[in-house]
Parts: sequence; C-alpha cells; structure tokens
Amino acid sequence: QVYLVESGGGLVQAGGSLRLSCATSGLTFKIHPMYWYRQTPGNQRELVAFIKSDGSTNYTDSVKGRFTISRNNARNTVYLQMSSLKPEDTAVYYCHAQRQGVNFWGRGTQVTVSS
Repeated sequence: QVYLVESGGGLVQAGGSLRLSCATSGLTFKIHPMYWYRQTPGNQRELVAFIKSDGSTNYTDSVKGRFTISRNNARNTVYLQMSSLKPEDTAVYYCHAQRQGVNFWGRGTQVTVSS
C-alpha cells in the first residue's frame, strides 16, 4: 500500500515562509515524479509544482520564483519550500504520486496566509 503524509502547514503572515514535507511509503520513491497540488473551497485542485526522478522541476506561473520543490530519495520525502507567501496562496496542499496508473494522495496540510 502507498501512503503519503503531508506536514508543515500552518498560519503565516504575508511575506513569510513555510516548508511543506511529504513522507512516502510503499513506493520505489526514486523513480517516481512527485507532485504538489493545492485546493481552495469550491475549486478544483491546482497543480503547483512537480519534480521528476532526474530532479527537473516545473511550477505553475503564480508560484515561480517563490516556491521550490525538492526531493530526498534517501528519505523518500518530497518538499515544498514556500517563500514570499501571499494571501492567495491560502489552500490545502496535497502531495500526489502515481504508480501503475493509480493515483495516490495524502490527506493534505492547511496553509493559511494572513494579510
């Protein structure tokens, strides 16, 4: 079974920083792309960033230059460093992976940015 567990969310003032972590088990972690999504009430989940097995990364335009995704294959963990946070970054952030065509999600971690 695959498990994804996010942590690191919280309440922060605009301009502040947070580091999210997603610990995984049940995956051959190093071969899988890993994704961070976010969701606000009434909206679909939005892809924020992903990192491939070779370490290459991609970001949605709204977070470029502020967020950094990284991975530690020895710890089976993916991170999302978020800086210069804005109130519009407020959302539940989810970690996502796919294995053999099956999607796996964590329960999410709430990030709230106050103005």
